[in-house]
Amino acid sequence: MDGRTVAFSQSTIIELMVPSYANFGGKVHGGTLMSLMDKVAYVCASKHAGNYCVTVSVENLEFLQPVEVGEVIKLMGSVNYVGRKSLVVGIKVVAENLQEGVSKHTNTCYFTMVAKDADGNTAQVPPLILKTHDDVRRFLSALERKRLRLQDHEFMDKYRQDFVYDTASAELLSDQRCHVMLEPES
Repeated sequence: MDGRTVAFSQSTIIELMVPSYANFGGKVHGGTLMSLMDKVAYVCASKHAGNYCVTVSVENLEFLQPVEVGEVIKLMGSVNYVGRKSLVVGIKVVAENLQEGVSKHTNTCYFTMVAKDADGNTAQVPPLILKTHDDVRRFLSALERKRLRLQDHEFMDKYRQDFVYDTASAELLSDQRCHVMLEPES
């Protein structure tokens, strides 16, 4: 299977933020932005894979700054990593106020996508050709996030299995905004 460069599937979506996208606070609803990010992730992944792709997970989705109605957002996506059947698409979102000529970075996140064939089975994806130092850095960063995610899952699985509410747990909760009122176990 021939590889494809990062540039081959890089995609950008530009969209005006209209009043119907507003939340109750008058800012653009985070769910609207997430839907647009999912679209650009799909375009990048499907173009690279040559197949339909589905979203498996989203990492590091943080809203750094609000997006205002009337701003134009640019969602820039690129395939940062490929496995055998999965891809990681990095997405950067920038909002621009056209009247003031001011742009702001509002999000960066990573969508893990899986390729599907015509029968709905997972499909192998082409290798990724890394041509720039940024391509290599992004690929290695994705590997590091994957390693940390697996380590986190293992840690939390063990934590859940071994959990016992004891004096150390009570001490950790003592300065938190909660009240522990456990029912006696029967």
